[in-house]
Amino acid sequence: MSTLIEINNSLYSFDEDTCVPDTIERIEESTVTYNDFFSKYLIPNKPCVINFQATENWPCRRDWVLNGEPNFQVLRTLFGHTVVPVADCNKKFYNSQFKDDMPMKNYLEYWIDYKRNNYAKSMPLLYLKDWHCVKSFPDIPIYEVPQYFVSDWLNEYYIAHPELDDDYMFIYMGPKETWTPLHADVFTSYSWSANIVGKKRWLLFPPHEEDHLRDLYGQLAYDAVSEDLNDHTKYKMYDSKTLKCFDIIQEAGEIIYVPSGWHHQVWNLEDTISINHNWINSCNISNVWHALKKELRSVMKEVDDCKDMKNWNEHCQLMLKVSYGMDYKQFLEFISFIAKNRLHAMLKKNQVVSFRKYCFGYNHCLFDLRILKNILDDIITDAQDLSVYNLICENDEAQLLSKTIVSFLESACNIENNFMIAQSKIQ
Repeated sequence: MSTLIEINNSLYSFDEDTCVPDTIERIEESTVTYNDFFSKYLIPNKPCVINFQATENWPCRRDWVLNGEPNFQVLRTLFGHTVVPVADCNKKFYNSQFKDDMPMKNYLEYWIDYKRNNYAKSMPLLYLKDWHCVKSFPDIPIYEVPQYFVSDWLNEYYIAHPELDDDYMFIYMGPKETWTPLHADVFTSYSWSANIVGKKRWLLFPPHEEDHLRDLYGQLAYDAVSEDLNDHTKYKMYDSKTLKCFDIIQEAGEIIYVPSGWHHQVWNLEDTISINHNWINSCNISNVWHALKKELRSVMKEVDDCKDMKNWNEHCQLMLKVSYGMDYKQFLEFISFIAKNRLHAMLKKNQVVSFRKYCFGYNHCLFDLRILKNILDDIITDAQDLSVYNLICENDEAQLLSKTIVSFLESACNIENNFMIAQSKIQ
């Protein structure tokens, strides 16, 4: 039986950038409802840390941990035969770290040896990152997605399209001192990260603070604590005294929620394993869409001197997909899929089930559809202005879908008004 996920019908969305907190709150799952989290953290794009109770019943917290450390024997038994992506934290590759594939059993042998040698500086510093463990091992019980994060359009879309062979559910694991350079998450999505074992340090930068960490050429700093930032001939906007940043320690079992567009840098202070998801929903889809629009204009500007070439718009979309990870056509397909799911749920009375356990209530679906309608209309307008509408939408599906949503919302509004009138007469 599915658990109902619902929100109040009075909730509304607004500009996420207007709400930068003074502190990062720590909350308990037992005292904060889904509606509370949706309204207090998702809509205002506000980070928080959720205490260990949210993860204490996960199988991985029981089976993958031995005496407060990773249980290498269990990990070897479960996954030793697979191949995993591993980053070398000492090798910079553009603005990230050099990554290569490695057999899991070899990585675990390295980790044990590194630990045995007291984390010697002479040895490589290797970090297993972005491993699609759930996709590769769907029958192994690992964790349950916390209720706060189940409105997850990104993974809803990819789980329903196995032919795309992708998802945004990852496992990270590595020894003490492994780290991830300064970055914002893919598509300006939300992310959540749960520590199975170990401890992390996070630096979180509210939107636009990262501009103070860019050099003369607009390139983002690789390391937010590097001494290079004090070179004011190169980093003219950097001032450690005025830079807004939150320095957070995440303990074992805790979950950190990173809002859309917040840059961050992370270190493992101990041998650590974490579960990480990227996700998008009605509260941050406008951020994702605006970032996509901005990236396309950057691409178009970059190749403006080739504007007279044949199929220039197609080339721009191809470059957009390479740089951003998604082009206009796929973004339209993505939000259309979610919109049709919500319409189907409302019209056919079928549940939209998330992560096999949760389903969305009437108000939640209505909220999603209102936001989706606005985004859909803006896509249509923007694509028409840029003369790419026919390129991304051959049969006018976007206009037809928008009209269907409008028709449904109008009927829903009439039903709601009639209900309120009836209620007032009773009172």
